[in-house]
Amino acid sequence: MPAGTVLVVEDDAAIRQLVGELLRREDFEVELAAEAQSMDLLLARVRPDLVILDVMLPGESGLSICRRLRARDGVPILMLSAKGEEVDRVIGLEIGADDYLAKPFGPRELLARVRALLRRGRESSAPAADRRFAFLGFVIDLDARRLETAGGEPVTLTSAEFDLLACFVLRPRRVLSRDQILDATRGRSFEAYDRTVDMVTSRLRKKLAGPGPGSELIATVRNGGYLFTAQVRRLP
Repeated sequence: MPAGTVLVVEDDAAIRQLVGELLRREDFEVELAAEAQSMDLLLARVRPDLVILDVMLPGESGLSICRRLRARDGVPILMLSAKGEEVDRVIGLEIGADDYLAKPFGPRELLARVRALLRRGRESSAPAADRRFAFLGFVIDLDARRLETAGGEPVTLTSAEFDLLACFVLRPRRVLSRDQILDATRGRSFEAYDRTVDMVTSRLRKKLAGPGPGSELIATVRNGGYLFTAQVRRLP
């Protein structure tokens, strides 16, 4: 049984082939594209479990593609770039990427990131159990990995955004440091200077701001971290 379907969008032919071969050796189904047009043709017939997306592409940039994919659905996106500066990471994460890997990278690190993202994504197909909670106009089902308004309207979240919200819902009204959040959601695979938590929190605040005062749901505690302020109750 395939480990999952991965779409690799990379204009460097050598890197594209190497990544494809690496993933195929690990039993992944792999689709390869060199730019946006080829990617769109593939997406017309394939629904990948994960997209590996280079930032610097001919024609439409990887950042633009990421924004477009994110508006479409919640498929996990791992961005690749030769640029390792923090600002590039921040931009990619801010527009909806789930993870970011700077070139050059080792095969083990790439596989670890891919497997972690796929593992979180597959949890969305797990049978629903009794882990449904309500808070301030929203209902979240942790096992089905679904967020809805109280009126039943679905709220689309990336896997990173859902993991962060689940972390908060299970620990309401507690100040959580960035390290605690990383441990609870992704583990310590990010560098200390990485602003992943801040970027994902910013995106999550915007998505929760529709039906209610979402910006107040997640308070920033100076020198402390973040506090989920809503009262959370378990649903039967």
